[in-house]
Amino acid sequence: MRLRTEMPELTGVTEWVNGEVSKADLKGKPVLVHFWSISCGLCKKSLPDVNALREKYKEHDLQVIGVHMPRSEKDTEIGPVKETIEKYELKHPQAIDNEHNVVDAFENEFVPSFYLFDRDGLLRHRSAGEKALSLLQKPLEKVLGIKE
Repeated sequence: MRLRTEMPELTGVTEWVNGEVSKADLKGKPVLVHFWSISCGLCKKSLPDVNALREKYKEHDLQVIGVHMPRSEKDTEIGPVKETIEKYELKHPQAIDNEHNVVDAFENEFVPSFYLFDRDGLLRHRSAGEKALSLLQKPLEKVLGIKE
């Protein structure tokens, strides 16, 4: 997915946890879409950091959406995914995307990965892998209009 591309629809989700959201619901708000997988150790390690971002920038209207992207047949078991969502206190909407409909719409290949959209719904930053969260900080502050 190229920068300045409009955010795709969040459709074809197997199941939503913590409330379903649509692209229309997010209109006019900055949005961070976070792809993760239950079988990814690095993903689990970063989940508390994602929660911290959600809380830190709540007053700036940042909307965080999690997308669980299964990497194997075992990852499609919904029970363990829901348990992980609860264990790590992921209170923001979580899309369990067992058929990769959202994954494909975002052209995403990696976990963890982050897609940051501005208030106009345009992609302003994407990053993946071990340094994804640290690479996200400056673009996030820019999109939110935070001056250092």
